[in-house]
Formats: sequence, structure tokens, C-alpha cells
Amino acid sequence: MAGHSKWANIKRQKARVDAKKNAAFTQLSRAIIVAARAGVPDPDANFQLRTAIDKAKAVGMPNDNINRAIAKGAGTYSDSESQLESIRYEGYGPGGVAILIEALTDNRNRSAADVRAAFTKNGGNLGETGCVSWMFEQKGVVTLEGNIEEEKLLEASLEGGASTYELIEDEEFVGAEIFTETENLENLNKALLDQKFTVTDVELRWIPNNTVEVTELEIAQSLIKLIDTLESLDDVANVTVNFEMSDQLLLKEV
Repeated sequence: MAGHSKWANIKRQKARVDAKKNAAFTQLSRAIIVAARAGVPDPDANFQLRTAIDKAKAVGMPNDNINRAIAKGAGTYSDSESQLESIRYEGYGPGGVAILIEALTDNRNRSAADVRAAFTKNGGNLGETGCVSWMFEQKGVVTLEGNIEEEKLLEASLEGGASTYELIEDEEFVGAEIFTETENLENLNKALLDQKFTVTDVELRWIPNNTVEVTELEIAQSLIKLIDTLESLDDVANVTVNFEMSDQLLLKEV
């Protein structure tokens, strides 16, 4: 059942060299708004909302900000930002790398212009909807921290309906990531918590079905710059790519 998440490795590699910061309060607030609008504005009855709130609390977002975001999503708070909607952008980066961008915005024209400019200035091309999404599959992912007893993890994963898992042991993080179908994420999370595992993150993640290996320094530099530029945009919530890059190349890129 054990598996290997290449995108997870890419994320960890990048974190080691650029000390990636926590998501901005603005992005976390927007995630809460969208979750509250998509379901009911009650975290006890809305798993997506509960997860978004937990992430906001984990980085110290004040309760007033969280409650305001929930009210905006429920339509009980008068503010133009309550018109936020989810948009997905797709394109190609240097070297033919596929890039999937998830955004939350109250202005489609502004978001599209910002994303297009990021691609253009960094050697990429913004494409049409569907041009790269077929290369990815969305999965539910639960991240565990600490030394993991694999036999116990396997038992809990099977009980929770997981499809695969990956044990992680590197300089920055020791734990595991467990993958499941999106509709089963809440059930898997509960099964792992019931077995007293330390859950540090619960999310929906796009997983690439195949990857492109980047071996040239110039392409690596352009890709990292493009990803950093996209992630810095206020409207962008998440950026997913399908490349692999060695630690040595990443260190040279830095």
C-alpha cells in the first residue's frame, strides 16, 4: 500500500531552500469564506470549513477575523469581498512543466491579468481551461508528524479507506502522508485521529500523474521564480506543478 508522492517531495525540497512562509491571512480568510459559502456556515457540520478554520488558527489568525470570514461566506456580513469565487488557471512553465493554479477572487479580470503577467515575465504561457488539468488527479491528503509505526499506520489507513501512504524521513520533517479519494477525506482523518496519530494538515491536493525532470540550471531558476511570483499574488491560494528537481540543482538555483 505504501506509495511515493513526487509532488510532496518537490514541496519539501522547495521549503528547505526558501523557508516558505505560512499562507497570508488574506488567503486563509478567503478559504474560510469559500468553504462557508459552499456548505453550511457551521464548522461542526462542514468539514471543509472546519479544516480551513484549523489552518487559520494554526498560524495565529485572531478569532474576530475568522468569525468575520465565516459571516462573509454565509452572506450575513455586508462587504464586497463576500462575492469571492474559486477560479482555476492552467498553463505551462519553462521546460514544458505543467502548472495548475487555484485562486479565490472578487475580481476575475484582475486575477487573470496578474496570473498572465506572472507567466509572461517568467518564460511561461497561460493556457486555456483544461490544457493541463488532465495531467493531475485531486486527492485528499492527511499529514502526520512524528515517528510512525508502519504496521499501526497500515491498519488505520485501511480502516479509514486510504488508497496509499508515504513515510517521510528527512532533515526537516519526520512523519507520513496518507492519500484517499476526496469524498473520503473526513473519514480518513477521523480514523487516524482515533488511533492517536498527530495530524498536522488535512487538505485536498492535486497530484500529477506524471512528472517532468528538470536538469538545466536556467530552467530551474525560471521555474522557481515563476512559482514564487504566482504564490505571492493575493488571489492565488495554491500552485501545483509536475516537475522533479534534484536537491543539488535547487541549491545551485539558490
